[in-house]
Amino acid sequence: MKKISTAVQTTVAYQKCLNLDCAETFPVDETLTACPSCGSLLDVQYDWDRLPVPGSLKEFESRWANRNQPLDFSGVWRFRQLLPFAPDDKIVTIGEGQTILQQAHAVGKYVGMGAGNLHLQYEGLNPSGSFKDNGMTAAISHANMVGATSAACASTGNTSASLAIYASSSQMFKVFVFVGSGKIAYGKLSQALDYGSKTLQLLGDFDDAMARVKEVAGPAKIYLCNSINPFRLEGQKTIMYRVLEALRWEVPDWIVVPGGNLGNSSAFGKAFLELKQLGLIDRIPRLAIINAAGSNTLYRLFQEQGLRWNNGRPDQELIERFYTQMDADGRRAATLATAIQINRPVNLIKALRALDACDGVVRQVTDQEILDAKAQIGAGGFGCEPASAASVAGARLLRAEGVIAPSDRVVCILTGHQLKDPTVTVAYHTPQSESSRKLLAENEITTTAYANEPIVVENDYDKILKAVRGL
Repeated sequence: MKKISTAVQTTVAYQKCLNLDCAETFPVDETLTACPSCGSLLDVQYDWDRLPVPGSLKEFESRWANRNQPLDFSGVWRFRQLLPFAPDDKIVTIGEGQTILQQAHAVGKYVGMGAGNLHLQYEGLNPSGSFKDNGMTAAISHANMVGATSAACASTGNTSASLAIYASSSQMFKVFVFVGSGKIAYGKLSQALDYGSKTLQLLGDFDDAMARVKEVAGPAKIYLCNSINPFRLEGQKTIMYRVLEALRWEVPDWIVVPGGNLGNSSAFGKAFLELKQLGLIDRIPRLAIINAAGSNTLYRLFQEQGLRWNNGRPDQELIERFYTQMDADGRRAATLATAIQINRPVNLIKALRALDACDGVVRQVTDQEILDAKAQIGAGGFGCEPASAASVAGARLLRAEGVIAPSDRVVCILTGHQLKDPTVTVAYHTPQSESSRKLLAENEITTTAYANEPIVVENDYDKILKAVRGL
């Protein structure tokens, strides 16, 4: 068995254009978010033959014994041999990745799974409360490598909170956050404000904010931290490493993930492709990406119009026609799952590659299904934001269709903490209040079958005792 070396050889890492008709390569220390030649997305690639890869994934377990060292404590950087682009002395970490994978018996029963076969990967335990920290530590480390002094992102909330906490913790960067006016949950906005980022609220939605930040970042020499940044996705690969670690390095049958900007699904596919290439796993799990019905670009393109990876040459004309028609129809993303309220996912092409590699499927679920699943997840002991619950709602749908078998081992990704968007949670569980009725009606939530309504009782001993005994 090979001994793991902690040395990083940055010369064996490089950036490569995803467009096979271009496939141009660029040094790892260049700041790029698209290929300068053709405008396509970029990948971070490695010359694995020149790197000291482990003989087995089990070798990574020894890193935890060295957890007094910050890089080995990190649930991202203890796997740095599988994302070897940054020298150790340039890595910025705040202890991200201390997350858990847990069997969820009650939620599994709701989904229709056999006992012990549904697992929830809870990313809400990250420092900023969402999965974004896995990617942000990698992006900020790359920014540190290239000497950036300011950073920016467009955000529905979680990205801004993550970028802001890394900037404030490291005191290295001035941060600019672009958000759509009224399109960010207060729990997330409060983080960006409290951590000191400069927040620009645009009169538009996330897609507008994404377009503007891309335009501004270059001329203003600002490091862009959205998942269009290929280094972000390198960090997000580690979510899958931790899933495998928790399963004692056994590959599950399914990974089910919410689909917004499609960074997670893209990163997961890349992780499994690389692990298979390196001989560290013998098979790749299937992938299910779940859109909210009110924000379902991938579902429409993949499921309804047949868009595929096509060996690296997806039908770009089909994509452009879809977006042109979407604009002509005035379609805007609309869902209570605000973290995935995105019409133009920047990682669409990479997600197609992941779906191809993982024999994947795409489904859409309604806000009603999302909130019902969220209530079941909460009752099972995990508080998550609405977008997270799309994974469980999607698994339930796939189980009902017979695509997922009750005997399959399924991992649903819970992307963010419950307190990211408490307004929706309270509305679901208090449907009789005026504000709750209004919010639920506006979003076509017609039932709250799993609501845990508070009990109103007079401030009287006998009546309180009677109420308690009656429960």
